[in-house]
Amino acid sequence: MASASPRLGCLSKVAALALLLAAGAALSRLAERRDALHGASAPAAEGVLTQRPNPEALASSGDFVLTPERESGLFAQLVAGDQAWVPRAEPIPGGGTRYVYQKRPDDQPLTLEQIKALMRDPPTFAMEQSVIRQLLSQMRHSGVTVLLGPPRKQGAAGEWDPARGVLRIRPDIPSKGSREFVRVLNHEAIHVAQSCRNGALSAHPKLLGLSRQVQGAARRHLQEPLYRNSSALERALEEEAYANQDNLQLGVWLITAHCRVG
Repeated sequence: MASASPRLGCLSKVAALALLLAAGAALSRLAERRDALHGASAPAAEGVLTQRPNPEALASSGDFVLTPERESGLFAQLVAGDQAWVPRAEPIPGGGTRYVYQKRPDDQPLTLEQIKALMRDPPTFAMEQSVIRQLLSQMRHSGVTVLLGPPRKQGAAGEWDPARGVLRIRPDIPSKGSREFVRVLNHEAIHVAQSCRNGALSAHPKLLGLSRQVQGAARRHLQEPLYRNSSALERALEEEAYANQDNLQLGVWLITAHCRVG
């Protein structure tokens, strides 16, 4: 499953991968590749966890499995990426000061007072980081291998491959900060739950019955070439994930409700 995120952040892709190299050993190569799938009711747990190989065996040579031991490297990247969202003051040659800050596509421009308030009391993104930890833990317990690695569909920020039980997130996404990363991870968690809703983690995703009313930047993402050749079902699955990706408590709840813990 695929999702999209703006190209923002302060770490290069090389630096991001270097942090994870320090956190763990190089991973084994897997030659076999399969096509990946891109992209509220209150049901009982019904997904079936199938026997899967060691997560390291599902990774290619350039991939980094987000094991518990490697989470410290991931969060170091996220914290560094979060710093790019803190406004900064720059002196103007000849006198004066200008304030520079990053703005997400649907955010309103900040006033000078708001900018100064953010500089005095920068956001911590503690809630987003807590949700990331919960999602990673719950998906691992359900048999999902979460890794940083390039999705096979160009332009995708994330990708869920139910046939292999692998959830990929593009390696540069952590450098964009906690808020961008958790949105991508939550989007893909919804896709994982869609598979479990159809009876098994490895099943083709099935709609969960959530809202599919997509707004703002998410609607624009669905117009990108990435989704141009999607079937009607694939598009509906993406609409469901995009419409609910900002509800950060939903992904954990859906995984818990639909995917059995092994």
